[in-house]
Amino acid sequence: MRLKKNGMAYKRTVVELGYPTAACLRQWANPKLKPKAKVEPYKRYTLIKPRVSCTIEEKLRAIHRCYDQGESPGKVAEEMGLSVGGVISNWKREYQEKGYLTGVKKDRETTPPPNLIEAPAPSSVTPDSYETLKAAYESLQAQNTAYLDERKKLVAEREQVAMERDVLAKTIELLKKDPGVNPEAMSNLEKVVIVDAMGDRYSRPTLRRHLGLSKSSYYYARAAMIAQDKYFEIRGRICSIFHASDSTYGYRRIWGELKNEGVFISEKIVRRLMTEEELFVIRFKKRYYCSYQGEVTPAPANLLKRDFHADNPNEKWLTDITEFHIPAGKVYLSPILDCYDGLIVSWSMSTSPNAELANSSLEKAIAILGDETPIVHSDRGGHYRCPDWIALMTEHNLIRSMSKKGCSPDNSACEGFFGRLKNECFYNKTFAGVTAHEFIAYIDRYILWYNTKRIKKSLGYLSPAEYRRQRLQAA
Repeated sequence: MRLKKNGMAYKRTVVELGYPTAACLRQWANPKLKPKAKVEPYKRYTLIKPRVSCTIEEKLRAIHRCYDQGESPGKVAEEMGLSVGGVISNWKREYQEKGYLTGVKKDRETTPPPNLIEAPAPSSVTPDSYETLKAAYESLQAQNTAYLDERKKLVAEREQVAMERDVLAKTIELLKKDPGVNPEAMSNLEKVVIVDAMGDRYSRPTLRRHLGLSKSSYYYARAAMIAQDKYFEIRGRICSIFHASDSTYGYRRIWGELKNEGVFISEKIVRRLMTEEELFVIRFKKRYYCSYQGEVTPAPANLLKRDFHADNPNEKWLTDITEFHIPAGKVYLSPILDCYDGLIVSWSMSTSPNAELANSSLEKAIAILGDETPIVHSDRGGHYRCPDWIALMTEHNLIRSMSKKGCSPDNSACEGFFGRLKNECFYNKTFAGVTAHEFIAYIDRYILWYNTKRIKKSLGYLSPAEYRRQRLQAA
């Protein structure tokens, strides 16, 4: 009866009754039709399980139970009356992709099939009802359009905030800027670096607009970055000069060497190129050796009074003793320095700071002395008050001069030589496995290089020996 009422529509009748299958119902209605295969009695009827509608709150609660509390999706689906537990995973995937869950659809049991809805009679559709439906439809369309526009606006704002955050992080990472840096205040070259570094994630026009960089400025700065460095050859020469000086030349002396070679560039360019090549002279300060042993004999007056200028060679000599502490032990140096050009007239080295060390350096200096009678200035160390030192000074008519007690500036020119020597060939170097005799030979080579090769700004970027030779030839 129900089948005839539905106009012999098998599927519609099955949906209405909830059983059996369409094929089984067709067999019942026409017994003459032979079944294609033998069907067991208990398999002839298949109940259609009604769909269960869930609200958004129920869906979110199910996702929380399965993926936060660790419950089984199948068990949760069974409690909610769902067919399979995969529905909950579909809800989770939809929530992760869209950020929200769709609305609830009506249950099939409460909504008749579309074919069963009786169409209204033509006379029931009035112009007023049509206009009402049209206005409602247009209102819904407008609301939907406004929602989509608002959603696009929020997505664009979120992407803008994410891009600003990423640009700031990349600026701090690549350019080593402060966290509070303003990206628009950077130079065009820095902006090009950021755009190229983030071009695989964001579009380059968007990044340029955010950084305030025009298209022409971007390509101009980018071409300038990849262009050949015009200081390429000079960079190599600067590195060669720096390493040839055993990493002791600063930018002024390197500039002087380049000038002597006929390369004329600014000192600021040399300094910038050295910074870019990471060529730095490391300086250290350490405690100096003190040879003061008290007032053994009367000290002579300070004749130089910190005036270390000399108009002629062998006019003013300075001397002192310094200490080198290496793994093999301690080594001491006693030089004689000429104030005329900073030349080391003579020097002696020993593993003991005794009187023989100071006397031997003075004897070597006297051996190359002519008719001059220089002033020999020293500190108040015990080496310069012993009888042998005084006898040598008296025998060769040399004039004694001493600094005040504990006043190193009175002999600052000699102290300055010790500082340069240790900064350039002692500090920041390892002497493990080097014997005392090998170290003495190493210092001898340095002082020889200091006299003949090392240029000085005060001498017109000439070495002391070259400066003295040119002055003697000119005279």
